[in-house]
Amino acid sequence: MGAAVTRQAQGWLLVVLGATLLSVSAFSAMYANYVRPGFRPVLIATGAVLVALGLLAAFRSRPGHAPRVAWLLAAPVFAIVLVAPPALGSYAARRQQAPPPPATAYSGAPAADLTLGEFIGRAQGGSLAGRRVRLTGFVVTTEGGWHLARMRINCCAADALALEVTVHGAPAPPEDSWVRVTGTWMPGKDDPSGAYVPPAISATEVVPVEPPAEPYEEPA
Repeated sequence: MGAAVTRQAQGWLLVVLGATLLSVSAFSAMYANYVRPGFRPVLIATGAVLVALGLLAAFRSRPGHAPRVAWLLAAPVFAIVLVAPPALGSYAARRQQAPPPPATAYSGAPAADLTLGEFIGRAQGGSLAGRRVRLTGFVVTTEGGWHLARMRINCCAADALALEVTVHGAPAPPEDSWVRVTGTWMPGKDDPSGAYVPPAISATEVVPVEPPAEPYEEPA
């Protein structure tokens, strides 16, 4: 009898896991802290399947020994419900040693609002001279100033790369706070050591903003 109860408990654990997955994907935007928005349908379908399998296991369980390793299913539930890891921020951006891959130069009509990827691409192409732009990202403080940053993901948070723009002309807001920076591109100089130097913006306005529902930039 005890073994049957154990299998029922593990079935209900599957239900809880599936329901948790549905809660962060179907009923909120929390999933965007971990994966690209395009994965939402897959997460919803996976959550529904887990709920269905859990209910089947809970109501049709038979006496027998259930593997103890199955209790590891509780780990992601506790991680999401109790810890709720936030989107990657300044700590992850600061640990990146290599420059991001070359950005595709933005070739559309001049626009005030650019993503960081577009800004970096246009800076590399030299098409930003004299143009006022607005960029949105989170703050990464450095010894000599601060950067505006945003993480770019190809699949999920595990493969994230930091896109950074150095901000001049304004004091650093609090670390990890989200801001909108208005200003103009500043032509930079190469580092004598060959190290990557992020493009820079001369800020005329820095305004705090709420973190976006989708914190990561997707590849162009």
